Amino acid sequence: MPDIILVAHNIRSAHNVGSIFRTAEGFGVERIILSGYTPYPKVRADTRLPHISEKITNQIHKTALGAETLVPFSYEETLDLGTLELAGYQIVALEQAPTSVAISDYAPPDKIALILGEEVHGIQPDLLDQADAIIEIPMQGQKESFNVSVATGIALYALTHRHAVIAQNAS
Repeated sequence: MPDIILVAHNIRSAHNVGSIFRTAEGFGVERIILSGYTPYPKVRADTRLPHISEKITNQIHKTALGAETLVPFSYEETLDLGTLELAGYQIVALEQAPTSVAISDYAPPDKIALILGEEVHGIQPDLLDQADAIIEIPMQGQKESFNVSVATGIALYALTHRHAVIAQNAS
């Protein structure tokens, strides 16, 4: 199983964040980095007003069902991918783009930082430029994309399954 860090940047829905936490816990994700305007659960020395942090934490809990207390996370107002690169993580964006490859054709490395983008507009171009790889989930229907939390589940399954198959074939 690869070491995976999820980077949830500018996700606007607390319910999507909760669902991402729950899915991340199920796949053994190492940690989640919440950044930009992504809602995040209450943290130690929280600078938000108490009623705001409590309300957002409760909204996240509705879909996370406690996973928000099990998966380590941090919040960064301004996202810095440099530390992840220095730690040996390949920066992978989950996005439809001219240079993206189908997730089924991607050979995941041992350390992945998977960037998830905003629900409507996706991942910002400046973050796509910093990615080592851009992967996408092929679509069969008429809609252009999956919900970000659903796409996260599909991607985590595909990445962990493909990594296991590649490792098994190598031995």
